[in-house]
Amino acid sequence: MARRTRPLPTAEEALDILSRRRTRPPSRPAPSAGKTLAPTLKAMEAKFGQGVSGLQNRWREIAGEALAHHSMPVKFVKGRNGAGGVLELRVDGPAAALIQHQAPQIISRVELMLGAGSIAKLRIMQGPVRAPAAAATRTSRRRPPLDAGAEAALTQDLAAAPDGPIKSALLRLGREVLRGRS
Repeated sequence: MARRTRPLPTAEEALDILSRRRTRPPSRPAPSAGKTLAPTLKAMEAKFGQGVSGLQNRWREIAGEALAHHSMPVKFVKGRNGAGGVLELRVDGPAAALIQHQAPQIISRVELMLGAGSIAKLRIMQGPVRAPAAAATRTSRRRPPLDAGAEAALTQDLAAAPDGPIKSALLRLGREVLRGRS
């Protein structure tokens, strides 16, 4: 049996072939992490719940405006065998007594969101509370500068003081006090 060999293309023919088609199939991009993880995350959320992040997002509605300013949920520990869990709250020192006094109402409001019997008790930890997300996004308005007459009067009142950090601190304090009056 004689093998029939095909002649190799010339350089011009090779360039023509390569310009018309690719020699390798294009590589596929990696699948997005969101699409890949979405079913897993949904299954975990159905099994374990949202946890503390769902409570943090709605804490103002649950605890009320006054208590939400001084407290925040930190951790939710699910109970074993379907028993109620423990919700840990970080609370500013003086507000801890208020939270403890209103614990039954807070537990009932949390159970409205997570389901009946999901919380057995609150664990209160005293510590600094960061500003809630809604308050952090609010921008504070800068007060307008003093008018020229008030600035001149303040500078004239402090003219006798020696130059230095004390004089500049007194000027800043005077400006803030005078801005608060208007």
